[in-house]
Amino acid sequence: MKPPKAFTILGATASGKTRLALALAEQFPCEIISLDSALIYRDMNIGTAKPSRDELAAVPHHLIDIVTPLQSYSAAEFLSDCLRLVDEIAARGKIPLIVGGTMMYFHALTHGLNDLPEANPEIRQQLQQDKAQYGLSFLYKQLQDCDPTTAARLEPADSQRIERALEVFLLTNKPLSQHFAEQKSAPVLDLFTLTLQPENRAQLHAQIAQRFEIMLKNGFLDEMQFLRERYPDLHENLPSMRCVGYRQAWDFLENRLNYHEFVDKGIAATRQLAKRQITWLRKTHSDLILDPFSQTLDEQVKCTSCAVQNFFQAA
Repeated sequence: MKPPKAFTILGATASGKTRLALALAEQFPCEIISLDSALIYRDMNIGTAKPSRDELAAVPHHLIDIVTPLQSYSAAEFLSDCLRLVDEIAARGKIPLIVGGTMMYFHALTHGLNDLPEANPEIRQQLQQDKAQYGLSFLYKQLQDCDPTTAARLEPADSQRIERALEVFLLTNKPLSQHFAEQKSAPVLDLFTLTLQPENRAQLHAQIAQRFEIMLKNGFLDEMQFLRERYPDLHENLPSMRCVGYRQAWDFLENRLNYHEFVDKGIAATRQLAKRQITWLRKTHSDLILDPFSQTLDEQVKCTSCAVQNFFQAA
């Protein structure tokens, strides 16, 4: 039996993935599966740049608004849901179009899963205390000592991933990099991978800044205040509040940042996310690479349409 086929659009934040996916859905009978760890959260619409109601209504979307900001959603859950959806969409005679920029999800989809331990509240609390007392650089130095391979691929400011890597080591006495090396085989899925990779980083940075300003005009801070009121148990260390922009908005509402610092830090965090995504994409196999800033949307659609036709018509 042949493995099911799916078409994937990967790219950094603000690179135009949603726009291209929606344009393709006008050409082909597609259903979109979100590959985005921020779009899973209900009521987090503006700060995640979630597709609008009209866009969501124009083509079926999956794995959007599936948990509350108080809940978690793992890569294992994504993998299970995504594989199920690919089968269901293909059975309806439509094209599964997987779109997003959460590389941890894509890694699970293409390389399989690791037997990593669940989060441990006690260890996480201790790491948070160490960070508050000694600084993130202290945790990063610990990671360099116990898992230099993982430390080398992480930014020294990437608090979430540094803490998780230390947590895994403390729980298993085995480096995260070793877990990855021993991971299970990849699921059986025939993927065509298109990546949007801007050659001019300055254009992406300008797009990120412009989009952040639009979010603010659309009421991002009002949305953040609404979340705190609607979910009284919400706190800044939940995965939902680690999404770029939301952590900075939380700090602003807690009077830890003034408005200009909030904006600057929000844009800087988004740029750092884009940098990590681009670094990962450049190491990832791509069947087709497009530059979203040197090619018009029509040109992107034309190139992608040919690829879609050839891929799904091939035996």
